[in-house]
Amino acid sequence: MTTTNQRFYTFAALGTQGRREDVDVLMQALAEARDLATTKLVDYGLSLVETREGKAHLRHYLFHGTQAQRNFAALYFKRRGRVDVLEEALALGLIDREQAFSK
Repeated sequence: MTTTNQRFYTFAALGTQGRREDVDVLMQALAEARDLATTKLVDYGLSLVETREGKAHLRHYLFHGTQAQRNFAALYFKRRGRVDVLEEALALGLIDREQAFSK
């Protein structure tokens, strides 16, 4: 199995488990990412988060993460139609209107 395949399955498992620490691992990988493949793998892993704990922790990153982490958290909530959360982050100046509402 190639390293890319291993990373895919690892990131998918983290997202599926959706625990706070799993979201942290994904967001740390994003913070350290130096390549497009990693950002796409992180995005996919985050898209699998469905647990209450994971969603709450993604909300935390939307309000307290680095710019990249906020952007990916915003994308997560945008895909789920959580306009309320995006509007709150926008009002605080944490994300811009395009990030929050572009199609």
